[in-house]
Amino acid sequence: QDVQKESEPHVYLSKEEVKEKIQSYNSSVTDKLKMTLNANGIYTGFIKVHLELCRPITVQSSQSQGRCDSSNNGTAFYLPDGCVNTLHISSTNTVREVIEALLKKFFVADNPAKFALYKRCHKEDQVYTCKLSDREHPLYLRLVAGPRTEMLSFVLREHETGEVMWEAFTIPELRNFLRILDKEENEQLQILKKRYAAYRDKLEEALGGVWKPG
Repeated sequence: QDVQKESEPHVYLSKEEVKEKIQSYNSSVTDKLKMTLNANGIYTGFIKVHLELCRPITVQSSQSQGRCDSSNNGTAFYLPDGCVNTLHISSTNTVREVIEALLKKFFVADNPAKFALYKRCHKEDQVYTCKLSDREHPLYLRLVAGPRTEMLSFVLREHETGEVMWEAFTIPELRNFLRILDKEENEQLQILKKRYAAYRDKLEEALGGVWKPG
């Protein structure tokens, strides 16, 4: 189970330290996703992001693909579990820009403000998660942690329920959420009814056996 962890302080590296870390990073890479240091000191590389979304997303139709605005042409659906996406980014890209790039790649029309990027760390048989601020730089975190995803991985999630900016949703999206909730509620209600009906049958059967005349 994930344990929430406070954000760690940012440690700034000198140009020489960055160069050394990139060399060490690339020597440990096993999937060819290496980092490249440019002459201006900016470096580029790859991060993998796990998509763990509980609520449905709105995907633009073919007529509206390429636009980042919400429209009635979008289709809402649940993203399958276990989706992982690889992004090529630079050391200057912020968390907010990474979220926007992910949504654009999947043609998601939802407002980026609905989502948050988390880092997941494994330490001493514990899994820690920490929500990253919009101003943090994921590629820097990847560089410092090294290429092993079991040491550090990134996860895209919705904001917690208490943090949801409901005003960021469109009226059709909110209505669609209500329809999905109604459907799930009815399904759970039918499951409960069947379960208690089975209990009732067993109780009545047991009572019939106890009070049956000898």
